[in-house]
This record gives sequence, C-alpha cells and structure tokens, in this order.
Amino acid sequence: MLYLKTDEEIGLLRESHLLVSKTLAEIALHIKPGITTLYLDKIAEEFIRDHNAVPSFKGYGGFPSTLCTSVNDAIVHGFPSDYVLKEGDIVSVDCGVILNGWHGDSAFTFPVGEIKEEVQRLLDFTRASLEAGVKEAVAGNRIGDISNAVQTVAESGGYTVVRELVGHGIGRKMHEQPEVPNYGKKGTGTKLKKGLVICVEPMVNLGKKETVQMRDGWCVKTIDGKPSAHFEYAVAVDNGKADVLTTYEFIDKVLNKM
Repeated sequence: MLYLKTDEEIGLLRESHLLVSKTLAEIALHIKPGITTLYLDKIAEEFIRDHNAVPSFKGYGGFPSTLCTSVNDAIVHGFPSDYVLKEGDIVSVDCGVILNGWHGDSAFTFPVGEIKEEVQRLLDFTRASLEAGVKEAVAGNRIGDISNAVQTVAESGGYTVVRELVGHGIGRKMHEQPEVPNYGKKGTGTKLKKGLVICVEPMVNLGKKETVQMRDGWCVKTIDGKPSAHFEYAVAVDNGKADVLTTYEFIDKVLNKM
C-alpha cells in the first residue's frame, strides 16, 4: 500500500532530510587518512542528538551503529569499526535520522585523500545516475522510468548496477512501499502520484554486478573485490518536476574547500 503525504508531511520530511544532509557534511569535515570509521560514527551520533533527533539505524533490526560505513568493495551496510581509512580508499556513508517522528535517509560516497582516476569516474557516474533517476520522479511516470534512467547512465560509463538491493518509500517508517530498483524498463512498475516520497539510491560497481553477503549478516560486498559507489536522495513526487528533499550542497562546500 502506498502512503501519499500531504504538503505538511512533506515539509516535515524535508526537515529530516536537511538534518541528514548536514550530518553527512559534518562527516565530510573529518574524513581523511588515519581516521577510523568508528570515529565517524561517534561524530554523527553526537551531531544528530545535538539537533534534537535520534539515529534511525541504531538498533534497527539489531544494527549496532548510527552510520553504515562501507569501504571500497563494500557496497552497503558496513559496520563502523576500528578500520583506519587510508589514502586512496572510498567510503560510502549511509545515514538515517528520526526528527519529529519522520525519517530522513541519505548516502554519499567519499574519497579519502587522493583516489585513482578510474575510481573517481565511478563516483561521478554513480552520482550522475542518481540525478538522472530523480528527474523521472514526477506524477504520471512509473517506477521503471526512474530505474531505467539510473541503469542507462550507470551502464553508459561501463559499470554494472547491483540487482539485489533497491531504493524504497520513506515516511514515518524508514522503509515503505514501493521498492525502487536501479534497473528496469521504462513504463513499467508502480505509477507515481503526487505526495509519494521515495529514496532513490544507485549502487554501482566498477566490476561485476554480483554481490556476496558477509558473515555478520549485514555488509554486502562486490563478488570480485572491486570498488562500489552508493549515493541516495529522498524525493517527493510532484507534478511536472521532482521535489528533491535531500541536498549535497553542504557536502560539496566542504569537499571543494579541501
């Protein structure tokens, strides 16, 4: 069942996603060689709680942390740990909050210091695939229009799209209907209506599309050990133009100053 949000509810979701956007920018300030992912997790939790919200991931299905920190060949759901980030790593940081009863959820893949040109290109294409998908989130389109746009851009760069993991609706629950795959055919799937709020989150691999589940039951890695990138926006379906609730503006300001 699809839960369409009122303008007021979308306003509250916008506030939640603004906080997630700012939390990821706070993380961006600290990402550098020599920092542990557990340290990043501590910063995120303090920042979220200081802004009168709670981390939505912590305790969700037994997940132990505020952030998912997925390094290099880890696609999603990596546990923050005492792993020390190294020059040339990439780290996907996925963050969720609950503010005033409404969820926010966003992800960004960060370079650690200087990274290889081929890996930066992967990040650029994954982010571009997100932007392309989000543009299709308008009333009257279908989920497949979003999925196809993501897939088309990602594969145009020579990359593969993860099949097992998908985007989702969001609201008072972190995961609502519908699922939003990152591959598919135009004109297929659920019809989009004004007020539907979804998370579009491409997970794109440098090598093969196949994945492997780690023994911790959470972290998913690429089967060939090659890097993967992950970016995520929340978007409210509207007439004529998608209403993007997330922003990377704060992150970009931090990264461009470095």
